Amino acid sequence: MVRGIQKSMYVILALFIGLFIGSSFFIRAKYSYFVYGDTPVLEKQQLGLFILVIAVVLALSVALYKIGLKLNKFSRKVVIPVVLLCSFTVQLAIIFLFPRLPTDDSQTVLSLALDMLYRGDYSSFETSGYLHMFPFNFSTVLYLKMLLLAFPDNYLTLKIFNILFTLVTTLMIYLLYKQLNYKSKEQDYGILVFAATYIPSLFMSNFIYNDVIATAFLTSALYFSVKFIKRRSLKDIIFAAILLAIGNYFRSIGVIFLITILLSLLFSIRTIGVKKGITALFITAIVFNVPGWTQNAVLQAANVVDEPVNANSAPVNMWLNMGINLETFGFWDNRESYSIYQQDANYNKAVSTELFKEGISNKLSGASLGDLVKMYYKKIIWTWTEGTYQVERYGLGNDGSSGSSGRMVGAVMDSYSYTNAATDLFKGDSNYRSGLLWLLYALNFLMYGGILVRLVGGIRTGRFEENPIILVVLGFIGFYLLWEIKSRYIYPVYPMLIVLSYMGFKDVYEYMVRRYFTR
Repeated sequence: MVRGIQKSMYVILALFIGLFIGSSFFIRAKYSYFVYGDTPVLEKQQLGLFILVIAVVLALSVALYKIGLKLNKFSRKVVIPVVLLCSFTVQLAIIFLFPRLPTDDSQTVLSLALDMLYRGDYSSFETSGYLHMFPFNFSTVLYLKMLLLAFPDNYLTLKIFNILFTLVTTLMIYLLYKQLNYKSKEQDYGILVFAATYIPSLFMSNFIYNDVIATAFLTSALYFSVKFIKRRSLKDIIFAAILLAIGNYFRSIGVIFLITILLSLLFSIRTIGVKKGITALFITAIVFNVPGWTQNAVLQAANVVDEPVNANSAPVNMWLNMGINLETFGFWDNRESYSIYQQDANYNKAVSTELFKEGISNKLSGASLGDLVKMYYKKIIWTWTEGTYQVERYGLGNDGSSGSSGRMVGAVMDSYSYTNAATDLFKGDSNYRSGLLWLLYALNFLMYGGILVRLVGGIRTGRFEENPIILVVLGFIGFYLLWEIKSRYIYPVYPMLIVLSYMGFKDVYEYMVRRYFTR
């Protein structure tokens, strides 16, 4: 029965990946803040250019893979630190070359952290305050406050810590791969090199928010849970539970990883042992909510709030309401949902919940079946094939002095601390900027190709070791089919895509070598 369920998961994900690959030959998903503003775009694919860029990226991928093969003769104690140091150097150069200023929520949480640090101002928890509406962002505010208290008060401090978290994610990608692909006799440094040079992660160190931090903790949690299933040491599941709880504290999509870990434990209950398996399930489930409970207890004890912070926060229905939009297929609805909570419900969670339920019902009943199918198709295709995690805006940034009718111009929305030759090259909608977006788009497509190869191979041979990763990816697909979308929101799943795609790429490479280059 378990193997049947696992095979079904492989088949379902293969169908989604096939949909992404097939659609990409006809539709190009785009996000360019400078050109279009904060809007998702779907346009006709430029097939010739698409194939050309794929060929270039494929050649670069083969070159990186061969570098990994050449590194196999060296010890982990040498290769891992050197690769991570090189990645650190590249990311450090990026944050100096593109000194992106905080924007939107990242600017807000940083301002709140400074207010709490220097003025002891917690008024944002009061009605109409930012943390009253979005208390889940207090974790980021608290983190920034602690860093600014302990280290020099500047952007460089925060971005360097982002780099360190990215390096942790890179290492965990490699270790997770080795746990899942334990039969490999090679060191497989290729995946370490791939993760260390993955362009979206290099640039997202520039983004002062919770994405990079949560990704590191959640990926680490998954690694330790897989390690526990393999070795059955309770200290591993304790580490996994703690890391998962912290990761979820920063981004609530940790619940997808929680479900993944719990299901993985249940699938392996015979291997682990019933007693130890139940203990692991109990530890994971209990520890998961500890950060939230602790936060509420501390804030109420300090008289910052007089009720749980979620009592009147924006309800989940608000994001579900945003997720149903025929015009922008679930993208930002230009504050329409915010207004329902803030103005119509006067920041009352219960009242706004009913209003959102009514709104969702009206949207569903007012649209035809064809309209809804078309909307959800556009929604899932744009989210998963855009391929850049919106790094063009959040990581690369743009000079606020550049004019465009499509975006909001100004120092707050889009600017650098200073400009230089690099920012000038990537200014506006330059060829360098659009070229980078094409590169990332094609890389994402090739990764899906590798994933599909691995999935089909697993289905044919009955090999389902990667089911924890499969569950995470399926969880994200299902969740963001309903939720408000941004391609940045699926950033925490990039480690899973790297692991699966590298496995598939390696399968193809080794097959080609055996078939055509054995002599």
